[in-house]
Amino acid sequence: MKLDGRRESTNVDDRRKMSGGAKAGMGIGGIIIVALITWLTGGNPLSVLQEAGTSALTGDSGTNTEVELTAEEEELAHFAKQILAGTEDVWTAEFKKMGRTYEPPTLVLFKNSVQSGCGGATSSSGPFYCSADQCVYLDLSFFSEMKQTLGADGDFAYAYVIAHEVGHHVQYLLGTLSQAHNQMSRLSETEANKISVRLELQADFYAGVWAYNDNKMFGSLEEGDIDEGLNVAARIGDDYLQKKARGYTQPETFNHGTSAQRSKWLKKGLRTGNINDGDTFSPAYTDL
Repeated sequence: MKLDGRRESTNVDDRRKMSGGAKAGMGIGGIIIVALITWLTGGNPLSVLQEAGTSALTGDSGTNTEVELTAEEEELAHFAKQILAGTEDVWTAEFKKMGRTYEPPTLVLFKNSVQSGCGGATSSSGPFYCSADQCVYLDLSFFSEMKQTLGADGDFAYAYVIAHEVGHHVQYLLGTLSQAHNQMSRLSETEANKISVRLELQADFYAGVWAYNDNKMFGSLEEGDIDEGLNVAARIGDDYLQKKARGYTQPETFNHGTSAQRSKWLKKGLRTGNINDGDTFSPAYTDL
């Protein structure tokens, strides 16, 4: 991505220097199932954190200790702030078209563990959006986990992570998130999972809408960027992750969508750039 000279967002709460507790140790199976399936929000539809648009592990925050930040971490933080600024510019314009005012979320950067409006979480939870405090939570080490565990790397791949979480904030502002969660609370787990899939696919679509319009505004996309995003989408499908971790799939437990579905909706957003094309709730579930 071409980001030289782009502004940083000031809607950032950087908590990295005061980090609570030690990072939870997890094997590759735990990282895949916990971090990379619950990543991009969702998880158990009946949990408090799912109500906020995420599934997060609750952990002991431990004793706060000052943390040294590396040059690489600072570079990633700069990148994240620039991407957040891009989402602010795009969604401010898109909401204006709808006669609405966009209220941006706060990006909370943390290391190891954090307390959110939705409860405690650890780095192993992956990035998540909490509607209770309208914040996106991100431990930048997650990008290393993406690369090492899934072979998903690149600046646009990382931008997609942030843009997807901001997509949940857009759903919150439009009322989609609360409506979906109210419906999910009245359904069986299997049926609630299907609503969760619809939410996640729409957030993927919104990430694509952001990228389309950010490129239109700033000429930010470079050759290979879209391939990076589609590669990530393919590798975070419920079917891909379950096969990688277990060797088989359980479709009734899918709550984010298959690799094909996630790629399809991200690609659609990238192609049209029109928020009105992102209705994932009207089509039959088998047509998603």
